[in-house]
Amino acid sequence: MSASCAVTPSVRTELFSSSSKRSIFPAQICRPRNKCEISRREFAIRGGVVASGVSVMGTSSASQSVPGSERLAFKPEGYNFWEWRGHKIHYVVQGEGLPLVLIHGFGASVFHWRYNIPELAKKYKVYALDLLGFGWSDKALIDYDAMVWTDQVIDFMKEVVKEPAVVVGNSLGGFTALTVAVGLPEQVTGVALLNSAGQFASESKKREEVDESVITKFIVKPFKEIFQRVVLGFLFWQAKQPSRIESVLKSVYIDSTNVDDYLVESISKPATDPNAGEVYYRLMTRFLTNQSKYTLDSVLSKMTCPLLLVWGDLDPWVGPTKAEKIKAYYSNSSLVHLQAGHCPHDEVPEAVNKALLDWLSINVASKPSSPKALEI
Repeated sequence: MSASCAVTPSVRTELFSSSSKRSIFPAQICRPRNKCEISRREFAIRGGVVASGVSVMGTSSASQSVPGSERLAFKPEGYNFWEWRGHKIHYVVQGEGLPLVLIHGFGASVFHWRYNIPELAKKYKVYALDLLGFGWSDKALIDYDAMVWTDQVIDFMKEVVKEPAVVVGNSLGGFTALTVAVGLPEQVTGVALLNSAGQFASESKKREEVDESVITKFIVKPFKEIFQRVVLGFLFWQAKQPSRIESVLKSVYIDSTNVDDYLVESISKPATDPNAGEVYYRLMTRFLTNQSKYTLDSVLSKMTCPLLLVWGDLDPWVGPTKAEKIKAYYSNSSLVHLQAGHCPHDEVPEAVNKALLDWLSINVASKPSSPKALEI
């Protein structure tokens, strides 16, 4: 059974801001490119293709795996399930040793860690879970907020993992990993981010609260919601087209070798849930439009554990400039640059696995961590 809300209201308040294939060995850094910087809204529209699943023609998951790499077996029925607040949460666990908790990105699932789980499990106990609304976890009809997934992962660590662990996250999962480290400092011994989502606060702009007029409240807002449902309904239908799926996946994989049947099926399967369309709508209109209130600096300023940044410098959505800025802001951090896109763990898994294992052996596994308790 699930625990009660793990992140207290005061923690939520402190996180709230009123302002808006190259080896890993080469040392050179890719120059930031303006093309890498796009608006969150564009990310939402394009990334929405994989949000809450998409529908494709039947494919076989028995496609060729990366040579020399073990791959997590694809199970259409899923692996393990844990109940949280009345919802089924899907997760995988393999190996023994210090626990690692892997958190996928927007629209993905535990199967996105297919080449990482078997390798990391040779030295560590690896957990990977599907966030609520994604993958094989329930498509709950709730108001999605960044703190929903923070609460979910904190409770998962308390009830399932039950011991200190390192949290690893890609994209949306990266920002979730940071908020979990702040909300549960006594159990998180380290954080690794792979092309993480999240925004730094703008110090020069402050959003002023404006009272709603009667016209805005009773005419403009209802009309806007109807319009959004029509547009997003079309986008969700469009997202189901195989050509669109292939196009979006290849746009974020610089080497598209691993954009295979396994990957497509792991994304398409969740779309069979009857609530998938409504979850898509809620994510696009509620979570993605409100995520700016949680900022990277507000979270990093409260984190105490070691941080690893593993960054695909050729990411068309989140360029290396963000990684450099995070490293400059948080002193207890290490940065590894990779010649890859938004999902380096699946595009260049050997390089990512090596970076994680090297960092773990030096910063986490070799010495106990004693993070300070969060002051509330």
